[in-house]
Amino acid sequence: MKEFEVTCVNKPDRDNRHEAISHIGNVNAGWRLTREAAIARIDSKQEAFYTIDRKSGKKAMVGVVREAAKAPYLRTYADGQWANNLLELAECDSTCKLIA
Repeated sequence: MKEFEVTCVNKPDRDNRHEAISHIGNVNAGWRLTREAAIARIDSKQEAFYTIDRKSGKKAMVGVVREAAKAPYLRTYADGQWANNLLELAECDSTCKLIA
């Protein structure tokens, strides 16, 4: 399984912690994916995504959370716990090209 580091995210309202992430990406590699495309790739088990926790330096895998009556969303998972590492990442900028 290929793994890709996520270094940035996009949200419709950056300051709203309850607003879902719309895209994940990597500024250094210049790519970004929609939430739906990332979920499809994770579900296929052919690709995985992760972040590096700034405080601990540990890898946190990006997982798909499915709750009743809600659209699936992305969240990190490390050391047996769900975390909000994605929300701490920088905004993806125009150097990140949308890929399918």
